[in-house]
Amino acid sequence: MLKLSCNATDKLQTLFSHSHQPDPAHRRTVSSVSCSHLRKPVLDPLRAIVSADQGSVIRAEQGLGSLADQLRLGSLTEDGLSYKEKFIVRSYEVGSNKTATVETVANLLQEVGCNHAQSVGFSTDGFATTPTMRKLHLIWVTARMHIEIYKYPAWGDVVEIETWCQSEGRIGTRRDWILKDVATGEVTGRATSKWVMMNQDTRRLQKVSDDVRDEYLVFCPKELRLAFPEENNRSLKKIPKLEDPAQYSMIGLKPRRADLDMNQHVNNVTYIGWVLESIPQEIVDTHELQVITLDYRRECQQDDVVDSLTTTTSEIGGTNGSATSGAQGQNDSQFLHLLRLSGDGQEINRGTTLWRKKPSNL
Repeated sequence: MLKLSCNATDKLQTLFSHSHQPDPAHRRTVSSVSCSHLRKPVLDPLRAIVSADQGSVIRAEQGLGSLADQLRLGSLTEDGLSYKEKFIVRSYEVGSNKTATVETVANLLQEVGCNHAQSVGFSTDGFATTPTMRKLHLIWVTARMHIEIYKYPAWGDVVEIETWCQSEGRIGTRRDWILKDVATGEVTGRATSKWVMMNQDTRRLQKVSDDVRDEYLVFCPKELRLAFPEENNRSLKKIPKLEDPAQYSMIGLKPRRADLDMNQHVNNVTYIGWVLESIPQEIVDTHELQVITLDYRRECQQDDVVDSLTTTTSEIGGTNGSATSGAQGQNDSQFLHLLRLSGDGQEINRGTTLWRKKPSNL
């Protein structure tokens, strides 16, 4: 059984959940023991109770959950149609300039998405599958990921991420995110993604059935809500294929065991790191990543060997849909990317990145 000192528990509650403080007198006389008798039990995140007949959220209840539920700083919003969670940026999540890396941001997006799915009662195995999906051995796989970061959080900053999902045609779904600095309330980033359904046994894509759609749409906003509502924004742009010869390359990248996810293929965030491996060092030294868009074309297995190719490119249609940065700046640099198998050249991933000049204080 995990036990925390009263002081440690008080700090967690004061900083994160704002629950009632214990009587100071007790704090002076009791130490290094379980504090459950000193305060009201911590309630787990809001859990929606769904009516299968009416297909609507009819009430919400709170109750004791696991220790993870009690310590997690997230819950469904009041209407039950989106989920918010706070995260502290840890020392091992930042780069040399003491700000979070784009891989850190992508991992947090993935984490809050999974926690959202679990909070509404979907599977706790990390796949965010509905009961019908589990019965038919179906899983969600990423088709596209688009992330825009307007200001990177620093070590020790607290970030709040809100996420929600919606239907995306007949073959998939979409998930959006908004990132905010808790201290200032400033929107520091936005992201959107598209997901398709795959049979876990055959590895073939499958249309989303009405049964599955009915199971998750009850937790989605009734009106279309987009993280990028602007017309002609970057998240909508088609990515052309990079043709040989590429200007920059990193050949022979191999997945580590730690790169595999619970679906036994390379985790989505690993692809981001591979793309960045072929960015020229002079760009990394003077710029920071502002926008990344990736189209996922095939799965990558543990034994695969991957080549990362990069070429400088001009603006790929339209204007930047970011909330704060506007159109592409004069000092910005944009690149076209391709990840492919080293052996037969099969395309794994194609993408684009936009880099802005680093702030002068970094």
